[in-house]
Amino acid sequence: MADLLRLLLRVAEKAANVARVCRQEAPLFQLLVQEKTGDDKNKKFVQDFKTLADVVIQEMIRHDVGVKFPEMADFINGEESNKFENGLGESVTVTVCATEEDTAALLASVLDGDHTAASLLARAIHQDPASIQADTDGLTVPLSPSELGIWIDPIDATSQYIEGREEVLEEGRLFPSGLHCALVLIGVYLRSTGEPVMGVINQPFNYKDPAGGGWKGKHFWGVSCGSINVCSETRPKAGPAGGLSAVLSSSEKPVVKEALTSLCGPDKLMFASGAGYKILCVIQGLADVYVLSGGSTFKWDSCAPHALLRALGGGVVDLHKCLQSSSGAEAELTYHQPRTECKGADRWANHGGLVAYRDCSQISRIIAPLKGKL
Repeated sequence: MADLLRLLLRVAEKAANVARVCRQEAPLFQLLVQEKTGDDKNKKFVQDFKTLADVVIQEMIRHDVGVKFPEMADFINGEESNKFENGLGESVTVTVCATEEDTAALLASVLDGDHTAASLLARAIHQDPASIQADTDGLTVPLSPSELGIWIDPIDATSQYIEGREEVLEEGRLFPSGLHCALVLIGVYLRSTGEPVMGVINQPFNYKDPAGGGWKGKHFWGVSCGSINVCSETRPKAGPAGGLSAVLSSSEKPVVKEALTSLCGPDKLMFASGAGYKILCVIQGLADVYVLSGGSTFKWDSCAPHALLRALGGGVVDLHKCLQSSSGAEAELTYHQPRTECKGADRWANHGGLVAYRDCSQISRIIAPLKGKL
């Protein structure tokens, strides 16, 4: 498991490099956007974009993990279809080839013969990142790769990534939107039970080098398996007694906003983009809970940050199951079974909404004002 964690940290940093490369040239970036259609479209948005960066990152992670752990190859899943349509209307299956030159040739067919752009992407895909600093020495978890599956969200908050607004992050403060909301998420779960046991989050646009060196990233990781709970983040200190803060989507239902404004107070109700970023805000202690009433998130959004929250003593539960039950114990999200009555991406949606929390005592306080209103 320590070897798998180190590999996921490395491939997540490679993914962050690809995301940064794709934003360096505006004309290149315009080529990299294609609207999702049909069953792959996220119904929450009027326009939901699939970028070549998304597909390339997903297939790079799938390739690198599959080479090192072949027994996991059939259980590495992601948000994106790896079919991409070029300007000639040709459908190209995007994969990572054995050599940088072969990958560049394949990408050139997607990019309408733009060999310069294809070579730039291929170089980022095949280039090993600088060593990742992570205190994983001595980490031993009694699990085999053959017991595990992976969910990949190659770029969560794609709309923020596409818009590209730059914000200067301040320590201890949540920012509602911007490039920093775009995250690479890799979550590992038990195939037998669906429990999230490991998560890696990479924030490619964490801060900008003042010396003109471009964007730098930050990574977060956690392992939660039985009595073993280890996280790169420390458990945030409890806030003032009685105080509770929540982060929501700006498009959340008015009834939820009203109920939580009454509970938290207007100053403690915050809004941010990206499901992964909102859960990261809870992980970092910038908010106590993240509440979502609709089914607009998916297993690839929540698996990685869920593992980090579990390592910190928190979790992610199904909101609607909590509303129907006196206990949230049976409502923890799992990641191994699709909803067979649904099609496309909806098979893997978190249909009942969710509550992400750091402390289980917060669940009942959040659920109470919402009962009978959803």
